[in-house]
Amino acid sequence: MCRLPRRETFAAAVALLLTVAGCGAPAVQQAAPSPSPSPSSPVNAGSPTGPRAFTLVATGDVLPHTEIIQQAKEDAGGSGYDFGKMLAGVKSVVSAADLAICHMETVYGADGGPFTGYPSFKSPPQVARALKDVGYAACDTASNHTLDDGPNGIRRTLDAMDAVGLKHTGSARSEDEAARPALLTAGGATVAQLAYTYGTNGIALPKGQPWAVNLIDRDRILADARAARAAGADIVVVSVHWGTEWQDEPNAQQLTLARELAAEQGEGGPAVDLILGTHAHIPQAYEKINGTWTVYGMGDQLAGHMFNYTGAEDPRGNWSSIARFTFSPPARPGQRWTVSKAEFVPQLTDLGPPYRVLDLAEAVRRNPDRADFARALDHIRSVVLSRGGASAGLTMAP
Repeated sequence: MCRLPRRETFAAAVALLLTVAGCGAPAVQQAAPSPSPSPSSPVNAGSPTGPRAFTLVATGDVLPHTEIIQQAKEDAGGSGYDFGKMLAGVKSVVSAADLAICHMETVYGADGGPFTGYPSFKSPPQVARALKDVGYAACDTASNHTLDDGPNGIRRTLDAMDAVGLKHTGSARSEDEAARPALLTAGGATVAQLAYTYGTNGIALPKGQPWAVNLIDRDRILADARAARAAGADIVVVSVHWGTEWQDEPNAQQLTLARELAAEQGEGGPAVDLILGTHAHIPQAYEKINGTWTVYGMGDQLAGHMFNYTGAEDPRGNWSSIARFTFSPPARPGQRWTVSKAEFVPQLTDLGPPYRVLDLAEAVRRNPDRADFARALDHIRSVVLSRGGASAGLTMAP
């Protein structure tokens, strides 16, 4: 387990960022005109007229296998790598959100490669540009593959994200960077995103760098959430890489940790406002726990042919959901922002060729003869709603 930063150090770092960026003021600060904001400044999706409801969209694992890398090369005409064409089918959903966050499961290789897929990933850094162009403001980077290429892989990944103005959290190039969350703004709210992983495939944390990737620890997560809140965050989102691969149901760790995080109450409300899960490769349920929505697993957003623990190809590895939550501002001083609408958008990577990520409900409408699309849609809807989400207000987006 990595060494935990002292809470007051974390809070001081967040407070400094909020002060510099002006996030502590009740009015919304305008985004800088530059397309690539400073890494120390919150991304702003707000309005100059004051707090308003906003939508937050989140998606699952971006996991470029060898065939996905090859597809990107073909889409670029053989010169470079273009991942944008594969993601174009969900751009309208992602870009329509006030705030969109993704999960980058792999690290990036050097410009020009070599690039590798499973089992030890090094992805083309052009992935970052595609994610930014699709409409993401931030990605979490804590996964079991974060240390696939050691500290150099982390550095290249975060450098590439900085270069295109994509915020990030979960791995770090320095102890100072590790001690602060991604700070985002939307609708006049300051949103802190934190990220953690269950492990790193047995790869030890780099010597002298216990902060390189955040590991799941209940006490640390809660301390970080409280510190972010105390420093001015209105909403705290926790991204967790957890669960059992290929298992529809959340495992004991997921159920226990979700309940512990949702049970923790601070002044005026919960310590954590939203929990977003990745890793299992397949869609898992959404559940509202003590007022906090938990997405146990969104599934892989972009991956190649997937094979489950029996060695059989499993289409569920290309099925996923897009989580969409509408946050509304406090009705009166002293109250918290709350989720006023909870939705999911079924998503699928069509293996083609070519490989393409699709808004699945739209794909079913356009292709009524595709029984595989209809089957995937039914499965995703069934699993996502399997833990009482519908009775708590969760709906499939029209």
